[in-house]
Amino acid sequence: MDDAPAIRVSMMPKDTNGHGTIFGGVLLAYIDQAGAIATRPCCDLVVTVKMNEVVFHQPVFVGDIVSFHAAVTRIGRTSITVHVTVEAERWRGPREPVKVTEADVVYVNVDDSRRPVPIPEDKKVAVVLPAAR
Repeated sequence: MDDAPAIRVSMMPKDTNGHGTIFGGVLLAYIDQAGAIATRPCCDLVVTVKMNEVVFHQPVFVGDIVSFHAAVTRIGRTSITVHVTVEAERWRGPREPVKVTEADVVYVNVDDSRRPVPIPEDKKVAVVLPAAR
């Protein structure tokens, strides 16, 4: 996984639920965006098919700076799977990143009509899978 996040966001009061923590759905939307960004080297247009094993480890609070790290873990004929790890740098206290959420997201490469199309073999090599590093 690259050290640079695909997305980095500061959480705001508009993102909170009634308990004062960030809505899980807000994090899911950013996870989806970060995963889609990771597909760019080999896919021009993708649609989200599913999110597997979304795990919320810790709450996220207003003011936290949240980083979404994305790494391609599998490339199929038309699909691409991305693992997204989410870390929060707390607004208060130590500035150490805390793993708050992670998920595996599956996308399908599509054409302009939103029909699945194969991922070109020459573009698959543009993505370095974690096991190949």
